Amino acid sequence: MSEARRDQPSQDAADRSRRAREALAAVKADALARGNYPARPARTPGSESAGSESPGRRERQEDPLALTSAITGLVSEQGWELAAATGALFGHWAQIVGPELGDHTKPESLVDGELTVTADSTAWATQLRLLAGQLVHRLNVELGDGAVRRVKVRGPASAQRRPGEWRVRGGRGPRDTYG
Repeated sequence: MSEARRDQPSQDAADRSRRAREALAAVKADALARGNYPARPARTPGSESAGSESPGRRERQEDPLALTSAITGLVSEQGWELAAATGALFGHWAQIVGPELGDHTKPESLVDGELTVTADSTAWATQLRLLAGQLVHRLNVELGDGAVRRVKVRGPASAQRRPGEWRVRGGRGPRDTYG
């Protein structure tokens, strides 16, 4: 009786496999009857003929193009590689420079190879100035060689001073604290 139990699971598996094949065949026949034909297998790089188009290209204009291929093609056709990389840099700043530095600094602009970064405090601005060489190297790895040549670090913006009624004539402003 124990042999019968051991044979039972293999018979159940074989029965399930047979039923699955039959169901798949029925679905395929139904799809063919409705006019839906199976997709052609994807071409591998070795199977392309010598005169065929470059990889990632459509065979016919009516064939759909993968979204990533379409966007990549558009970016390269328009010459937007650096702009797209700059947007990615600004969007992923904390991942590129690290979470601590990313929390206290913010990239402002990238113009002619000069990246302008604003820091929360003078201490973080000093820290960023010390790391500027490493940062230029890391950013050039991310954006492409020569994209960033210099990092300009700005400290925190001070509040605008407006002269008021209680202003001393001839005073030196906020530096004039010792009589």
